[in-house]
Amino acid sequence: MVTIARVLIVPGVLYFIDNFSPVRSFIAALLYLVASAGDGLDGYLARSRGQVSVLGKFLDPLADKLMVTAVLVFLVAVGRATAWVVVVLIARDVCITGLRSIASSEGMVIAASAGGKIKTALQLVAISMLLVHFSYPVLGLGVSVDYQVAGTILLYVSLAVSLASGVEYVWVFAKTVGSVRRA
Repeated sequence: MVTIARVLIVPGVLYFIDNFSPVRSFIAALLYLVASAGDGLDGYLARSRGQVSVLGKFLDPLADKLMVTAVLVFLVAVGRATAWVVVVLIARDVCITGLRSIASSEGMVIAASAGGKIKTALQLVAISMLLVHFSYPVLGLGVSVDYQVAGTILLYVSLAVSLASGVEYVWVFAKTVGSVRRA
């Protein structure tokens, strides 16, 4: 139910993305953060209650990909993200999902790597900043943060980490397949 609720929040995020309204942009970012926090809540509830299911293992990453992909594509449409960066990020995720599916069909499990988790965290922060979009003063410091610029920089950092972790997944996949074949 939490996973489905996360998916249902995505249209709200897209609805509130606005290049001219700081309030609407803030609401979009807030909804995105709520949906993202739901991922952690979902996992915690499933593990603590012993309700980890095959359906949950399928739907949870699907909800993550849907949420990130939809928001990134919409950010490109409104000029807040660079198209080629988004295409590379989505292509990497599709390739890794495919590798994991192949491994799963062969009875192998390729667990999420530290690099993959860092990539996800960086994307969460970058997308949130891109959703905020506007410049705001940092309380007590006398300077402002341009969330569009900061989010763009973090999106590029997440791209680098994404590609590095993608190479790591391919390496682990090749190594695992090689070990299984030797056995």
